Amino acid sequence: MSLLKNLNLAARTAVNHLADDPVVLALQISRRLPAAVVTPAARLVTRLCPRSTSTPALLATYLTGDTAGLESKLSAALSSELQANRARLAADVALAAGQPAWAEQFLPLAQLSKRFPATLARNQWYHGDMEGAIAALSGQRGSMKRQQDRLVGESRTFNGWTPVLPKTSMVPVKGRVLHLLTNSLPHTGSGYAQRSHSILLAQQEAGREVLAVTRLGYPVQVGKVLAVGEDLVDGVRYRRMIPSRLAPTPDARLQQEAEELLKVALEFRPDVMHTTTHFANGLVVGAVAKALNIPWVYEVRGQLADTWASARGDAAKESERYAKFQASEARVMQDADAVVTLGTAMLDGIVGQGIASEKVVLGPNAVGGDFLLEPGTPSDAREKLGLDPALNYIGTVSSLVDYEGLDHLVEALAILAPEFPSLRVLLVGGGTAAPTLQAQAVRLGLADKVIFTGRVPREQASTYHQALDIFVVPRKDLDVTRAVTPLKPVEALASGRPVVASDLPALREIVDHGITGMLSTADDPQSLAKTLATLLGDEPLRRRLGGNGRQKVLQDRTWAANAQRYENKYQELINHQARKGASR
Repeated sequence: MSLLKNLNLAARTAVNHLADDPVVLALQISRRLPAAVVTPAARLVTRLCPRSTSTPALLATYLTGDTAGLESKLSAALSSELQANRARLAADVALAAGQPAWAEQFLPLAQLSKRFPATLARNQWYHGDMEGAIAALSGQRGSMKRQQDRLVGESRTFNGWTPVLPKTSMVPVKGRVLHLLTNSLPHTGSGYAQRSHSILLAQQEAGREVLAVTRLGYPVQVGKVLAVGEDLVDGVRYRRMIPSRLAPTPDARLQQEAEELLKVALEFRPDVMHTTTHFANGLVVGAVAKALNIPWVYEVRGQLADTWASARGDAAKESERYAKFQASEARVMQDADAVVTLGTAMLDGIVGQGIASEKVVLGPNAVGGDFLLEPGTPSDAREKLGLDPALNYIGTVSSLVDYEGLDHLVEALAILAPEFPSLRVLLVGGGTAAPTLQAQAVRLGLADKVIFTGRVPREQASTYHQALDIFVVPRKDLDVTRAVTPLKPVEALASGRPVVASDLPALREIVDHGITGMLSTADDPQSLAKTLATLLGDEPLRRRLGGNGRQKVLQDRTWAANAQRYENKYQELINHQARKGASR
């Protein structure tokens, strides 16, 4: 019965995406499939149709990571006698590929297409013009009317709307905490999911009874149709809220999610609730906690408005969506009883938005589990992973996304390769930037020197950290990277490996230059190569920095210490709530 329910939900989700944006649906499906299947298939299409400017050919070129090739094909399409619908689809591909300037050139040619309003709305929404996107669909029927309804519903969530629940009597059970998460293990292996699991495990080991609930429809909506109602990972329970049908608009879905979460909370009876960015999670948990009259905590793990803007350029920061995104995050932080964040740069930003400093708790990215064990040697780790122990390896264990700046690492390798012929770059993880990085390595003649592992089992993560001589964090200089402290370099330091990172405020919180690692100028492959060369030529220095880093992390950054920080704040909130109740 649950499988039929899951299949029904997955089918409805796919149909909605197909009607709303078939190009994005195709890309989402491709990203759910193994890269070892998708990339060769895309390359085959581009070889068989080298001059084609059809929608499949454009998508295939994008999936190979050939940015120049995609621009060449878009240019060829623009100069041909395109029918309106072909022009509209070309604009859709350009938007999906993050090439809005090309989309703008196709839009005038697409105006006679029956579905032009849908693409125009996507273009406006991409640029953050929420009201303009809604207006573009005015007077439409069928799927475009449903698209407009969805945009109106999402816009409402950015404009102060919240779920409404009735006051509900519940006697909390002391020592229980209910977490609402966007995603989780075992279905998602991101840094977000890993951090959540580490916190839950540490709280459970410290004596808290924990239950994690994931967002409505997850993980079926990301293609996991065999998902069950509850997963047990390392003794931590993850409850799923999987209905057979989702409400049709984002605001209605959040109302539905709040109602379902309230049912779980009444069954579990927590004395505190805890959720994480982004603000939609806070809207749901805030409504449930208010209905039950218990405190709740909002954990700020990133600056998602800045993450959104980072892919669109500085103009995005002037957009309606950016302003409302930031305002929505601020409202949720104000409404929460306490706010947790990852680092001092983020804490300063939160206080700068008017949140009282005494309300904010610092819960930095940390380590536990295998990372607490004495690390092995690089050669031992390489033997376990099937890597040549005679070579030198630098690299990262991370999501492969543009703001990580891994293209600068590949450029630095091109500079270093003549002096260090045994040097290899190891990129462990997957992400949207992987095809572009692979194409870059081929273009620079480094295909045999850059190793892409794809996503790896989480139990292998510590081994990959230990296989590296240097862990590299070449993040680009953006608002989001200046503020948000990542998890993986902390794990690298715990593994006794020196970290070379971009000289940005958030990364300076992790890397003490000359003590636990080294800093290089952001967005400067020459500076990165020079810094790496210094460490590659001095093994005793690498050992000293790595040893210092491990010692510092074990002193300051463990999940057990974070669990205690959270517990202290929970008790403060629970006691305050009890005093308020007694005074009535």
